[in-house]
Amino acid sequence: MDGRHAGRVAVVTGGSAGIGRGAVEAFAEQGASVVVHGLDEPGVSAAVAAITAAGGAAVGVAGDVREEETHRRIVEVAMREFGRIDHLVTSAGIQTYGDALTTTPEDFDRVYAVNVRGVFLTIHAAITEIRKNAGTITLISSVQGIATQNNVVGYAMTKGGLNAMCRALANDEAAHRVRVNAVLPGSVDSPMLRTAAAEWSDGTPEGVEQLITEWGRNHPLGRVAQPREIGNVCAFLASDEASFVTGAEIRVDGGLLARSSSKLPEKD
Repeated sequence: MDGRHAGRVAVVTGGSAGIGRGAVEAFAEQGASVVVHGLDEPGVSAAVAAITAAGGAAVGVAGDVREEETHRRIVEVAMREFGRIDHLVTSAGIQTYGDALTTTPEDFDRVYAVNVRGVFLTIHAAITEIRKNAGTITLISSVQGIATQNNVVGYAMTKGGLNAMCRALANDEAAHRVRVNAVLPGSVDSPMLRTAAAEWSDGTPEGVEQLITEWGRNHPLGRVAQPREIGNVCAFLASDEASFVTGAEIRVDGGLLARSSSKLPEKD
């Protein structure tokens, strides 16, 4: 086990699955104690059990990030079990589809409540403890906060909002020696991506895999990412090795945004 984060405590919202689970695993393997948040108790318990079985220290909190009480409990559990909070990764989020007509006001409110307000509530609840330890905050944004596909007006709005929140927080929290960064993944093989693939394919296991493979080809590296690849970047940004990195938007997208749609013709 790498001891890079030994003695430190990492809180990960959405940590029971997907990118959040990748971050939980990375922090735990580098010696941190982790507080795993997720929406449902079975998922949280499974993630905690896996970490403890591997020799790590972990506790869990289940709850809806739209509720302030969830965030109070996250902080209370972290302080009761581990006595401190050093790092926060906000990974809880949802995907919605639609343009300005087909996105209902209810859909818009829901994605904002989870993806933006839920992130703010986590930070608001934890920031006092993070400041005590000159810790870090890492927001899981998306490349769609910079360049979007079609029919994602609500989702893209939330991710662009997180990028702006990152910059504002980095400026404010520098006085407390707290670093704040955003990670912008491309396509990641997560439950969210697989749900989307089921929606936009024929829904069969074969159809889902085929569409995920097709989405992967859009990235110059030719595949989608694995959650742990994003988690490793989160752990790095929280480490002393990234001590002069704050206010940054770190693209972890397999080169997706480096690729232009314009191509030279093939030569015979």
